[in-house]
Amino acid sequence: MKIYTKTGDDGFTSFYSGKRVIKSHLRVSVYGLIDELNSVLGMILVKLHDERTEKFINSVQKDLFTIGANLSGAPVRIDSLAKRVSEMEKVIDSLDKELPPLKNFILPEGTEASTFLFFGRAVTRRAERELVALSLEEKVDKDIIVYLNRLSDLLFVIGRYLNYKAGVTETVWKKNES
Repeated sequence: MKIYTKTGDDGFTSFYSGKRVIKSHLRVSVYGLIDELNSVLGMILVKLHDERTEKFINSVQKDLFTIGANLSGAPVRIDSLAKRVSEMEKVIDSLDKELPPLKNFILPEGTEASTFLFFGRAVTRRAERELVALSLEEKVDKDIIVYLNRLSDLLFVIGRYLNYKAGVTETVWKKNES
């Protein structure tokens, strides 16, 4: 497969169907954000040193490729996303039980791995917002929205968990404090 095709040199790209659209099309933007998120997860993997978490993040990367393909119009099945959301919820609940209760917003800081996870959460939220905007204009599978919403929760909790395990104290954000 050739890396460059020159078919996008005019500022247009193609959906899976072959339909040509401008690269700033909202659908293209959404699956571009999914791709960006996948790259951030790759950066996170470099910083993690926990085989179980690495394996799970790697499986999320594969899900994101499937989601991106679906959003581009490729005939890929995403019916497993609801099951994957349940798996994420189990991981979230398991890790959350070990953490001190969260009563306030916390600053996204701590270990290097945690800060990457918090950044990944923010990128996930951005992708989710754009996906919701797209869903107002075009049909989007609701399972994708739910998946991204839960993924941002998962990344946040893993970030907190890694900080906790490293003995990092969370910095609580207090209103009107600079």
